[in-house]
Amino acid sequence: MQKIKCLLVTLCCSLSLTTMADPSSVKVNDSYTPSFGQPGKDVIWIPTGTELVSLMLKTANVTNKDLVYDLGAGDGKIAIAAAKEFGARAVGIEFNPNMAAFAQRNANQSGVGQLVTIINGDIFVEDFSQATVVTLYLLPDLNMQLRPTILKMKPGTRIVSHAFTMGDWEADKVIELDDKAYYWVVPADAMGEWSLEGLEIKNVTLTLAQQFQKIGGNIKIGNQSQPILDSRLEGKQLSFAYIDLNKNYITVKGDISGSEFKGEYKNIFSQGPVSGKRR
Repeated sequence: MQKIKCLLVTLCCSLSLTTMADPSSVKVNDSYTPSFGQPGKDVIWIPTGTELVSLMLKTANVTNKDLVYDLGAGDGKIAIAAAKEFGARAVGIEFNPNMAAFAQRNANQSGVGQLVTIINGDIFVEDFSQATVVTLYLLPDLNMQLRPTILKMKPGTRIVSHAFTMGDWEADKVIELDDKAYYWVVPADAMGEWSLEGLEIKNVTLTLAQQFQKIGGNIKIGNQSQPILDSRLEGKQLSFAYIDLNKNYITVKGDISGSEFKGEYKNIFSQGPVSGKRR
């Protein structure tokens, strides 16, 4: 994101020791202009390349229906691009009050001030739970601090991080241009034992194991159990396949909402509704 923070982790870590004043206590300088490589609260500021910004937002499938939050907004470049190129509403969170004001001026001058709001605040304090897309360019340890909060967001929320991963949460896509970025979709909680209705017999149990978006398990039809096939979890959508008692290949696809599942089964002969509840 526009901050492009920290090309050298060791340099950024040392700069993160610099303590900034509480943003609410700093008088905003209306003539402020940021300088390349200046220290921030936890990182240094280097503007992200324009092409990479656009590619990150395209990968996240941003549209005018989205609410994009940029964590560490810098000069507002990501938020402005989301609004100007894709028509999205965008909110940037920036700790430096002078930088936040500068970013808002940039948004206003770019003609998207009605869609872009830059908040002077702390990304670990401000609420961004309503976002449909989250963009960030932070150090690995900051990503890991944010990860539990991000994983609690609404399933289907799209996340794009410039340069750094989320530890063992494997990215759904890797974006490569002049630098790397990583894309994830927040997965639903699918783990556990589910009772399914609508399949060939009444007594069907689906048992799922999960690590982030990686999913696997077994389906038990009557007294017969087998591993599920081609299993996938993307946001709230779960899909898998199995072989029924008549040796037909059955696909099941639907949405998880809390402890309920609603979807559809298909084979070469028929299709119909499937529902389920977690036990």
